[in-house]
Amino acid sequence: QVQLVESGGALVHPGGSLRLSCAASGFTFSSSTMKWFRQAPGKERELIAVISTHGRVTHYADSIEGRFTISRDNDRDTVYLEMNSLNPEDTAVYYCNTGLEYVITDKPGQFWGQGTQVTVSS
Repeated sequence: QVQLVESGGALVHPGGSLRLSCAASGFTFSSSTMKWFRQAPGKERELIAVISTHGRVTHYADSIEGRFTISRDNDRDTVYLEMNSLNPEDTAVYYCNTGLEYVITDKPGQFWGQGTQVTVSS
């Protein structure tokens, strides 16, 4: 079955960096667009980054544009989220997501990881 396992969340100081990973299994990873969502306390889950199947097309939310980078390794069936210049507003649970689609959409797919907590605080 489809599995998405996130890792890399941590407590980090403002201005710091983290790299999140999402290990995928149970489907043809290289044929599926991948997304990162996040959900901050008291807020709705929001889409922050999308990457195409081959990794050449990416889209970002305005809130993280220029600070975060999504990438993927189709040999390792893993998608990454490199986060720089973190600030307290980035505190959230970060989720990996896919709908097993080839095309890029901004709609959440049906498969989610368990999430990984990122806390930005001094």
